[in-house]
Amino acid sequence: MLVNTHSRKSLLLLFFSIVFHITVNAQTWTLQQCIDTAQVHNKSLQISRNNMAIGEQKQKEATSNLLPKVNIVGDYKYFTDLPYQLMPMSTFNPTAPEWQFREAQFGVPHNMSATIQVALPLYNPQIYGGIRTSKIAAEISELQYQKSEEQVYFEISNLYYNAQIINHQLEYIDNNIENTAKLLANLQLLHQQLMVKRTDVQKVELQLELLKTQRDLAANNAEQVMNALKLSMGLPSSITILIDNNILFDTTTEYTSATTIDLQLIGSQNRLLNSELTTLKQSRLPTVSLYGSYGQTGFGYDKQPNDFLKFFPTSFVGLQLSYPLFNGTVTYHKINQKKIEIENNQLQISLITDQNNILIENASRRRTVTQKTIANSMLQIELAKNIYEQTLLQQKLGTANLSDVLLADNTLRESQQNNLSAIIEFMKADLELKKITGNIK
Repeated sequence: MLVNTHSRKSLLLLFFSIVFHITVNAQTWTLQQCIDTAQVHNKSLQISRNNMAIGEQKQKEATSNLLPKVNIVGDYKYFTDLPYQLMPMSTFNPTAPEWQFREAQFGVPHNMSATIQVALPLYNPQIYGGIRTSKIAAEISELQYQKSEEQVYFEISNLYYNAQIINHQLEYIDNNIENTAKLLANLQLLHQQLMVKRTDVQKVELQLELLKTQRDLAANNAEQVMNALKLSMGLPSSITILIDNNILFDTTTEYTSATTIDLQLIGSQNRLLNSELTTLKQSRLPTVSLYGSYGQTGFGYDKQPNDFLKFFPTSFVGLQLSYPLFNGTVTYHKINQKKIEIENNQLQISLITDQNNILIENASRRRTVTQKTIANSMLQIELAKNIYEQTLLQQKLGTANLSDVLLADNTLRESQQNNLSAIIEFMKADLELKKITGNIK
């Protein structure tokens, strides 16, 4: 049932994904469109869906052990030498002593048989334990799929945010290149008029070249991030996609802690271990089976003048009771191993709970700090812009030198970079907080 639901969902997502591909060069991809496409094309999710299907088949396999087993057995033997038996001589001569025997060959050369055998388990605790265990294992496969979904959501969101930040970095760098180019043009004009020194012009030329190099590095980073994003979406790197550069983030949202997939997985593993322990204990109980057989046995003789081939029926039904008395303490040691595994599992639950509490506290603190940093960096950008513009004006009036202009320019670029760094740190902290509180989806 789970697989069918996911199959229908996959078909819908595939349809939308095809639509997205058709219009890939005509529209900007949102984060949700990237995630929806990944749910269809991401290889990790496809593997997880296949594992869910495998789990369902294993559950059906375990249930099918309750059905009767039917076998057809055929056999043919040709005796080149008929088997011998020793017969007491008293069989032929009542006066012969008991210790005397006479060899005799019995049977005919040709022996054949065909039998249908049926076995039906009436009570087998290990079969019921296997069914119970396979059901829990199927639930674990579904939880692992959900964990893979969360991981893909986390990776794509992280890459999408990085791509947005780098695009804004490129915008800042382009603006700085444009401003620096204007400043260089003014200085070159002043140099021609012998109003500034050549070294002043060279300083701005160096600044411009550094900005161009910085832009090339940022553009290369953007290309790498986009390729990683397309890989996570399951798309070929040859496809060109555009993302929405409008960074949206909410600094007021508070998340309520929910049971994470990791804790659900460990809880299901605990149930699985307890089910396996119960099955091991029940393996000491007897098993009862109904079985039966029907067949034909043929005897043939191929010597003249009495050649013949005759068949005779044989059939039976019965009950079989099997009770394990002693297996060398194997089951005893297996039960002890399983108990230790359960103890480790419970310790792991406690450990992950403690770790999650610390991670939530740290992520919340990071989110709060970066939230304040964003607000401060925005004020710093506005202040740096005013200082830069005033310094340019003062430089034109001759009350400020070139070093003051370059210093103001560096301060502006640094404040812009600090703002972008604060934004991406906030979004990463927010994404991490969503993940560890169970709210990422």
